[in-house]
Amino acid sequence: MTAFSPLQLPNGTTVANRIAKAAMEENLADAEQGPSAELLRLYQAWADGGAGLILTGNVMVDRRAMTGPGGVVLEDARQLDKFRQWARVSRSQGAQVWMQLNHPGRQMQASLGQQTVAPSPVSLQLGGMSKMFAEPKPMSEADIAELIQRFATAARLAEQAGFNGVQIHAAHGYLLSQFLSPLSNQRSDRWGGSLENRARLLVEVVKAVRAVVAPQFCVAVKLNSADFQRGGFDASDALKVVELLNELPVDLVELSGGSYEAPAMQGEARDGRTLAREAYFLEFAGEIAKSARMPVMVTGGIRRLPVVEQVLASGVAMAGIATALAIDPALPKRWQAGQATSPELAPITWKNKVFASLAYMAVVKFQLRQLSRGDHTNPGVSPLWALVLEQVKTLRRTKQYKRWMAN
Repeated sequence: MTAFSPLQLPNGTTVANRIAKAAMEENLADAEQGPSAELLRLYQAWADGGAGLILTGNVMVDRRAMTGPGGVVLEDARQLDKFRQWARVSRSQGAQVWMQLNHPGRQMQASLGQQTVAPSPVSLQLGGMSKMFAEPKPMSEADIAELIQRFATAARLAEQAGFNGVQIHAAHGYLLSQFLSPLSNQRSDRWGGSLENRARLLVEVVKAVRAVVAPQFCVAVKLNSADFQRGGFDASDALKVVELLNELPVDLVELSGGSYEAPAMQGEARDGRTLAREAYFLEFAGEIAKSARMPVMVTGGIRRLPVVEQVLASGVAMAGIATALAIDPALPKRWQAGQATSPELAPITWKNKVFASLAYMAVVKFQLRQLSRGDHTNPGVSPLWALVLEQVKTLRRTKQYKRWMAN
C-alpha cells in the first residue's frame, strides 16, 4: 500500500488515494454566511492539487452558533445553489468532498452577541483571555433534540447540494467534544456521567444523520484522540467511543486532539510540551485503528511523504494534511511526480501560549486568503502582522455578522 493506493470505505465508496485535505477554518463566507467566490477559488486550488479526499472547513448547523464571524452556515435551502457550486468546484478533479458539520458550544466569542450553550455552565479557562468567551447556558432536553435535528438537516442539504459525505465534528473542544469531556460535561442526566452517557449525543447525531441520507453518502466522525488536559477525555476514552461507533454505519473516523484550552492540534500540549513535529497523534491512532471496524485517518503536523507512508504502515488508512496544504495546495501532485517537498511554517515561540496559538492560526488563514485571491502563499509572513490582519478582519466580519443576524 502506498499514499496513492485507493481506499474502499464501508459503504462501497472508493477514495482515489490515501491523502486527505483536512478541515481548516477559512472564515471566507459571503455577506449572507454562504460560500463566497473567494472560498470557491480556494477549493479549486485544492481540487487541482490531487488529494483523494477534501474535507471542508467547518460549516455551522446554527446561525446563532459560530466558531468565527466569517463561517459558512447551512440550516435551510435558501442558499443551496451556492453550495452546489462549492461541491461542483471541489469535485471537479475527481476527489471525494465531504462537508464538515459543527457547533462551537462554549467556544464562541462573546463579541458575536449570541447566547453560548454547552452541556454544563463551565466557562473556558484561557487566563487573561477567558473574558472573550461568555459562561455558557446548559442545554435542555429540547435544546439537545433541536441540535440533533440540525445536524441531520444540514447533512440532508449537503447531499442535495452534491457533496459526497459529511464529517461530524466531535473534536477540538467544540460542542460534541464538550459533551464527551468530563471537564466540560458535569451533567447528572442521561447525557452526562458515564462515558456511554457522555457519548450519547454523538451517537444520536450519527444515527439521525445516517437516517436522512442515502447509503452511498459517506458519514464520518472527527474525534479527539485526547484533550491533553488532566482529568479530561483521554486515549482510553477515545478507544471506547470508537467501539461505540463500530456499531453504527460510520465510514471513517479522523483522529486529532486538543481544544482552545490546549491547542495540541498545533503541536503543543497544555503544559507547554512540544509534541513530535509530524504526525502528532499517530501513536494514539495506530492503537485505535486495531479496534476500529471503519478506516481511521490521522491529522496533525504531517508534511512529508515518508511520514504519510509511516502513517499507512502503522495500520492507519488515511493521512490528513492541513497546514502543508494551506501553503502548497498541489502537494499531493508534487509527491506523485517524485518531488520531495515538505512545506512548513516556522514555530511560534512566544511566551504567551494563547497569543502564540492565535498567531499560528492567523498565519494559516493568511495563506488561505492568499489562495482565495489567486495569489501565491507566503509561509514566511510575520506572525505579528498576520495576527493584526486577522484581528482587523475579524472585527469587520463581526460587524457584518451582527447586521446579518439583525436582519
